[in-house]
Parts: sequence; C-alpha cells; structure tokens
Amino acid sequence: MKGMELSRRYFMEICLPAISKDFPQIVDRMAAGLAGEGSECFGYDDVISRDHDFGPSCCIWLTKEDYEMHGERLQRCLAGLPGEFMGFKALNKSEWGDGRRGVLNMDDWYYRFIGMEKAPSVLYDWRLIPETALAAAVNGEVFMDRLGKFTEIRESLKKYFPEDIRKNKIATRCMKIAQSGQYNFSRCMKRNETVAARMAETEFVDEAVHMIYLLNREYKPFYKWMHRRMKELTVLGEKTYDRIKMLVEMPLNEVDRKTEIIESVCGDIITELKRQYSGLEGIESDFLLDYGPAVQQEIEDEKLRNWSPWLD
Repeated sequence: MKGMELSRRYFMEICLPAISKDFPQIVDRMAAGLAGEGSECFGYDDVISRDHDFGPSCCIWLTKEDYEMHGERLQRCLAGLPGEFMGFKALNKSEWGDGRRGVLNMDDWYYRFIGMEKAPSVLYDWRLIPETALAAAVNGEVFMDRLGKFTEIRESLKKYFPEDIRKNKIATRCMKIAQSGQYNFSRCMKRNETVAARMAETEFVDEAVHMIYLLNREYKPFYKWMHRRMKELTVLGEKTYDRIKMLVEMPLNEVDRKTEIIESVCGDIITELKRQYSGLEGIESDFLLDYGPAVQQEIEDEKLRNWSPWLD
C-alpha cells in the first residue's frame, strides 16, 4: 500500500471518528490530508522509503485561532490513538521529521515552505520562494476541508508563477542550457578536462529538466523526484527523459554522440518556445543562448524586463 492511501484510511477510520467524538466543534473548521515533505506526498514512495518518517499518520491543519485554543489537546488526543494500522508500524520519525505530520497551524505550515502565510500578492515576492518549496506546498492530497481556508491558499499557489516570472526563469534556462551543454561540454572535453566536462553535463541536465517543468507550467520538485514527474509531463516530458537517460548512461568520452543528444534536446525546446511565444518566430538560430534575451524582452514589468536574462 502506498503512503497516501495509508494516510487517507488512517484519517477516515481512526482519526476522524476520534476528533468527531472529542472535538466536534472543530470538525467543520479543520483541514486534513497529507502534503509537504516526504516521497509519499508526491506518490513516489516504495519499500525503501519506509526506513524514515513513514507510517500511519496525517496532517490536521487548523487556523491560528483554533490551533491556539485546541491544538495542544488535539495533539494529545491523536497521540493516544493506535500507532499501528493495517499491519504498518507506528510513524518512524527521523531527526528532521518534526512538523511534518500531526496537528499543525496552517499559517505556520505555509510559512515553513514559502516564507509567508498565503500566496504572494507582489510580483517580486515570487522570486524569493524556492521552486521546490512551492512544489512541496501544493503536492499530496486534501482529504477534507469544510472551512476551505487551507484549500483556498493551496489553489492560489497551484495557479503557478505569474507569467512574467515564468518568462524570466525560461530566459535564464536558455542561457544556462546553451552555456553548459551546447558550448562548454565539448570545449572541456577538447581540453581533456573531464571533471569540468562532467560538471557541464550535469548542469545541462539540471537546467534542461527545469526547462521542461517551466514549459509545462508546473513547479519542479526536489531533485530526487524531478526525473520521475518529468516522465509524466505532457510537453516534451517523456521524450526529454529518454534522451537525458541515454546521455547520462553513455561513457563521457563519446563526445560526438553526447553532443547530438544535447542538440536534439535543445532543438525540441526551441520548437516549443516558438509555439508558446510567437515573438520568437523570426529567430533562426539553433543556439538557445540567442533565445534568452528575446524571451526576457517579452516581460511586461519594466524592472524585471531589464534584469539580466542570466539571473532569475
């Protein structure tokens, strides 16, 4: 059984009846589910995942006022419930597992990931939030939210970056993909600088995968799961995954073949960029570096438009 299903059943069969009995006044005011940190929140947990922070558990999110009034007593109530469930042992909490599960102040929970209690209202605040933190803030599943406050914040974050922020991020990916993959990888190999070449290849992979998420308007998750989700993305997801897998599994000294793969990935990205941004149609180059400044110039906000396309 996957962790999400285990959590859902534990909440419905164990937690909710106890809360309804002892805290009926908050049943209609709380949100419950499983989201945030942990492979089970992304649906990628397996047997290996169960060695830490895994077990029958869920998140109970309360408003600040309800948390101050009921949080401590509700947490004691949940702590007294059966730890083992459906053959799974009690939650195995690691050194860094505090605050992931149990009774949580929803304001503090969102602040933990995005540094504020709700989605940013100012354009430049979006630039301050790590994208992987946004992915964690909107992953998983909400089992119940009759009040709707937690879900309202969640849905506002799921709407994705403002388009100007996305364009700036895409422009930066164009610059870095071209620099690391199309330019520096082969130059490093010509100098027999294999460590530098491997670092250039690694940066190309990271930036290319990030670009696929941006083209799909989806936050990139923690690096360990980026490849897994990318395979499921509609725009260039599986195709790019297959090529990158081939690239990284190929011996470093197969420079010509690696270069072909790098160029094919870049070619697909350019085609998709032209599909999404008609203003790029006049550019004939196959070098992604030539597209970064053009995407940057499509930004409406003057201050951000004049920012360097090398920086996001």
